[in-house]
Amino acid sequence: MTDEATAVAAHDRVMAGPMSRAVLSHACLAEALAARIASRLADADLDAAALRDLARDIFLDRPELVNSAAADLLAVQDRDPACPDLLTPFLHYKGFLSLQAHRVAHVLWHAGRAHLARHLQARVSEVLAVDIHPAARFGCRVMLDHATGLVVGETASVGDDVSILQGVTLGGTGKECGQRHPQVERGVLIGAGAQILGNIRIGEGAKVGAGSVVLADVAPFTTVVGVPARQVGRHHGLPALTMEHCIAEGAVAITGD
Repeated sequence: MTDEATAVAAHDRVMAGPMSRAVLSHACLAEALAARIASRLADADLDAAALRDLARDIFLDRPELVNSAAADLLAVQDRDPACPDLLTPFLHYKGFLSLQAHRVAHVLWHAGRAHLARHLQARVSEVLAVDIHPAARFGCRVMLDHATGLVVGETASVGDDVSILQGVTLGGTGKECGQRHPQVERGVLIGAGAQILGNIRIGEGAKVGAGSVVLADVAPFTTVVGVPARQVGRHHGLPALTMEHCIAEGAVAITGD
């Protein structure tokens, strides 16, 4: 990413300053991530220097978070044909930034600093239109594609190698307590506008069609579509990696009742 930023600065003099502030002036990815979060999410209540130092200390203390961020960047580059390099999602993709800010908020939440975690959640929601509760759990190599309108509830979990598009809700269905949000397993692909509600499990390698409303468990390696969602086919592999949204050939078509 440093090489990419150097090339951009050499090619476009106007971008030399931004490349220096975002990437080239930092000694490591942890510092660059912390600075990026601070530059986008600081406000009058939590200024940029304080937020930068807070995030930097968390990243340096927990190198696994930095490794996850690097894996997320590689996942975006691999799965998004509009992404030409690593620098682009780092600088410009709010799905990536939202997820890294959430990782910081998640640490704060479990450290007993709930109001600071909620403040960061609120800033991400206000600035980036992504609302992830600080207690929600995320694996690595996750891509939040576009991400606008994404909502993830408190007890939701998202496994490794998952891809989620814009307008998705991982929400509850009422006022019940305890585990009340979806558990999304490895390699799941969730299409734009899908609403997945309640204490349900989306099995490994499942595919949820755009605009679907899912209210029951989805079996592994199964495609569901519709309102309410119904199974329309089975497949092999992890659709989150291929970003293949089509219904498998030979699947039963969905018709109105």
